[in-house]
Amino acid sequence: MMDPTTETVAPAASSIGPEGYADASRDVWGGKGAALARLANEFPVPPLAVIPPAVADDDLDAAVEHALAMLAHPSFVAVRSSARDEDGADDSFAGTLDSFLFIPPADVARRVREVRASSQAERVQAYRSARGLDGAMPTPAVLIQTLVDADIAGVAFSADPVSGADVAVVSAVRGLGSALVDGRAEGDTVRVARDGSVRQRNSATQVVADRYSADAGGVTEVEESTGGPVLSDEDAARVAALAVRVAETEGSPQDIEWAIADGELWLLQARPITTLGGASGTLRLWDNANIVESYAGVTTPLTFSFARRAYTAVYRTFCQILRVPGHRIEAESETFEQMIGLIRGRVYYNLRSWYRVLALLPGYRLNAGLMEGMMGAREIAPELRPEPPTSGRIADALALVRMVVGLIVAYVRLPGMRRRFLARVEGTLTSTRVEADASLDALAEAYTRIDARLLKHWDAPLVNDFFAMIWFGLANRAAEAWIGPGAIGGLLAGDGEVVSAEPARRIDQMAGLVDEPLAEVLMTGAPDAARDAVAGHPPLAETVAAYVDRFGDRCLEELKLESPTLADDPLPLLRAIGARARTPESTADPGRQRAEAEAQAADALRGHPIRRLAFGLLLRQARGRVRDRENLRFERTRVFGRARRLVVAMGERLAEARRLDEPRDVFYLEIDELLGLARGTASTHDASGLVATRRAEFERYRTEAAPPDRFTTRGPVATAPLVPDVAPIESASGDVRDGLGCCAGVVEGSVRVVRDPRGVELAPGTILVAERTDPGWVLLFPACAGLVVERGSLLSHSAIVARELGIPAAVSVPGATSWLADGDRVRLDGATGRVERIDG
Repeated sequence: MMDPTTETVAPAASSIGPEGYADASRDVWGGKGAALARLANEFPVPPLAVIPPAVADDDLDAAVEHALAMLAHPSFVAVRSSARDEDGADDSFAGTLDSFLFIPPADVARRVREVRASSQAERVQAYRSARGLDGAMPTPAVLIQTLVDADIAGVAFSADPVSGADVAVVSAVRGLGSALVDGRAEGDTVRVARDGSVRQRNSATQVVADRYSADAGGVTEVEESTGGPVLSDEDAARVAALAVRVAETEGSPQDIEWAIADGELWLLQARPITTLGGASGTLRLWDNANIVESYAGVTTPLTFSFARRAYTAVYRTFCQILRVPGHRIEAESETFEQMIGLIRGRVYYNLRSWYRVLALLPGYRLNAGLMEGMMGAREIAPELRPEPPTSGRIADALALVRMVVGLIVAYVRLPGMRRRFLARVEGTLTSTRVEADASLDALAEAYTRIDARLLKHWDAPLVNDFFAMIWFGLANRAAEAWIGPGAIGGLLAGDGEVVSAEPARRIDQMAGLVDEPLAEVLMTGAPDAARDAVAGHPPLAETVAAYVDRFGDRCLEELKLESPTLADDPLPLLRAIGARARTPESTADPGRQRAEAEAQAADALRGHPIRRLAFGLLLRQARGRVRDRENLRFERTRVFGRARRLVVAMGERLAEARRLDEPRDVFYLEIDELLGLARGTASTHDASGLVATRRAEFERYRTEAAPPDRFTTRGPVATAPLVPDVAPIESASGDVRDGLGCCAGVVEGSVRVVRDPRGVELAPGTILVAERTDPGWVLLFPACAGLVVERGSLLSHSAIVARELGIPAAVSVPGATSWLADGDRVRLDGATGRVERIDG
């Protein structure tokens, strides 16, 4: 038999020119290997050899030994897949087949077999099916390559993969590039012009890195908290130039992987950019901004479908209120249905749709900036902004007049609209109370009344939100210009009529009824012991019951229908009461802060009577609209709470009928599917089978890394790559970071980084640090001396409640939860939003 190692194994690319290759075709080298073989003589490609697909398994050990000999028996190699279709112009197969790093010679043959076997994995077949490729993948070629132990590594695009702009995009992390490719590490993203100049640099604090560990016997993830840029401007220009040269050689834009070791730059991989901007397909920008307050983490199909229907209905209503011509509303029907999206189980704003809806309204350019401020979203690139629709100059002028009149009428009618809305909420909640054993038909009918009477007539909250956006935005800009940075926070503090602050005040009152022994039981005792202790204290039991009756639906992730509420289990409330009873009384005084802010404003505006009058008007309107915005959001909580009880009850009926295995399986159905099971319009009655499929999918989402907070897709979202849209992080290194000041006051204290507030007890003087908060976090607010939040805006729930309670606070502090650690001592300026670490 012919010796395959002498006839089919290609020599090392670094030791002989292309004329010496036995065969540099894709059939022998595979897609990845053929590209590297072509590039090896001109570019710094680490030495490599190949085990072609034709090598039989019984000959594989000899072929591997021959390949290692050609590479001069390195201490470690990389064993990498190189299927024929891999890294092609149409299909990349990125990450679908196995690859291994830091493999010693004795283990190479085993790893080659594992790479070959991975070609038959379910994920590979799923990818092939999605891309319209028939049949199973043939045996791939396997590359054996001398390993580069990278100091810095990453990826680079020779052209912007989103816009197609003639600028290279370089991403870099410390250590091996696997941490970046897997999404476990964030590093530098640098945009480099063709002349080598850096156009934009976005830096994130790298938390982990992949490095070789002899003790671990391979690559391991290590903590990596070194600040400062990963990649210098000079190295970024070197990498960009390499990507551009490869693209020129290959004749098409390229996506490369690269590494720098001991100052030397290496080319590890090159493939065509398969989703280059400018290709066919809709470009969408996704941002979770403030919506993460309401829908954090993985969200079930039932909640998403319920929320999407609500967004569709309420924003159509909003445009009707503002007298947008009916034909323009109908022309954007699909836009209204795409206000939010569900990407890998997580809810995002589809900013393309938001801007298209906003473009229907007058003052589009101004309103876009104000909307971004209210949503906590960054400004989008000009090329993504839709142009306002036009029907000719005269028709557009008439449409503008109609909408301005509609705005004026809506604003004048807002107080009455608000009263009628509150009455409609009370009437609907009263009419949808059903018996515990109500039938599936009755429950579906009750839900339909909520949909018809409220979700399609959500007028007062929408109009108030729009004017809150306008008045707050104008007042904030005027305060910044005429009074000073962060002045608006103190001027909005201590309103006293914001319902969201009432839970904190009630917790303070209940804590006053608790002595030290009872506080200990409530805070640390077994759940049954805590409940029994409350039952044995009638005054406390009465106030707890009143709290649950009023705020039972205000819980962590309260707008997710699958979230357990205080009405289901009041234990989180009891823990909060116990914790509050064991901490000193807060010294925060929102009334004093408001008085001091008003005195500062009076001094700044003295001698400017026109400014004083104008600012007084802006401030009065901003206060009223922001207060009503938060109070009307509480009505939304009540409506969602009733919807939650109805769908849970429908799940119980379906479980009793053996259509579901258990009641809470209902959350894996969409709302139309659930109602269809009652009405006979469901396309399948195998609800249990549908649930099983979705449950498996969503469990996978919970274990995977979350998508970026902001990214773009082009074309079909299900198959498009998620391209991060990274913002510059100011003050991203060192001991100072700047956010948005929410509530004036300077406080120093030790940090407590909290990712889940359940059962957390804060020591006196603690500054609470969180990625984001929602109304359920208010149980912790009374016990903290200051608040630092990584996400959010000046109109987010945490900002409003902090102002009401007089707690110095800053939101939108970049990377706060990874930058700070428990026990760090910081100085927080709630007026300017500056956070300074004074002792780590």
